Amino acid sequence: METAVVSEGKPLSQAERVVDAFIAPTKTFTDIRRSASWWLPFVLLAIVTVISSFAIDRTVGFEAVAQHEMTKSPAAAEQLQQLPPAERAQSLKTRTIATRISTYASPVFILVFVLLEALILWGSFNFGLGAQTTFRQMVAVIMYSSLPRLFVGILNTIFLFAGVNTENYDLRNPVGTNIGYFLTDSPNWLKTAGAFFDIFTLWSLALLVIGTAIIARKTKGQAAILVVGWWVLILIIATGATAAFS
Repeated sequence: METAVVSEGKPLSQAERVVDAFIAPTKTFTDIRRSASWWLPFVLLAIVTVISSFAIDRTVGFEAVAQHEMTKSPAAAEQLQQLPPAERAQSLKTRTIATRISTYASPVFILVFVLLEALILWGSFNFGLGAQTTFRQMVAVIMYSSLPRLFVGILNTIFLFAGVNTENYDLRNPVGTNIGYFLTDSPNWLKTAGAFFDIFTLWSLALLVIGTAIIARKTKGQAAILVVGWWVLILIIATGATAAFS
C-alpha cells in the first residue's frame, strides 16, 4: 500500500475544514499540515453536547437518569435500598447533582479525553513508526475526526423532545446507532462491547485512520494498525471492567 501523500491545496477556513471532514476528508487533514487550529470542531461538539444535556434535563430529568444508572450495578442498587429512607433520599439527591454537573460539563471531559488520546497517538506514531507529527496536529486530527459524533447529540435531542425513549433513558447509550443499544436483555458487558460498534464511532475511526496517515506521512495500513489497535484494546478493557464490576 502506498504512503498517504496528497498535494497541498489552497488554504482552507475553519468552516471549510468542517464541511470537508464529511465530504472530502483528505483536504481537511492535509490542511492541518499548514495550520493545526482545531477550535471550531471543539466549539460545535461543545454546543451540541450542552444542548443535548439540556434536552435530558427537561424531558427525562437527572434524578431518573441517576436511578437508571444505579440499576446497571445490582450491588450498588441493593446497597442503596438497605439505607434508611432519609439517607437513601440524600444519596439519590447527591447522585442526581453529580450526574447533572458531569453531564453539563461534558465539553470539559471531551477536551481532556482528546488531549489524552492525542498524547497516546502522537507517541505511538512518532516513536512506533518514526513519524514527525506534532502534538497539536494530532489534537486537530482527532477533533475533526470526531465530527460525525455530532449526529449522536443531534439525534438524542430530537428524539427526547419528540418523547422517544424517555422512560428508560440510558445516558451512556442514548441513541440506537449501535449494536449494544438493542441488546436490552443481554449482560452489561455484552452491551458495552456492542456499543463500540456504532455507526458514527466507526465513521470517526475511519476518518482518524485517514487523518493520521496524512499528517504522519504513513500508509493507511500502518495508521490503521495503530488506531484500530488502540480501539480494540480499549474495547477489551471496557468490556472486561464492565463484566468485573456489574
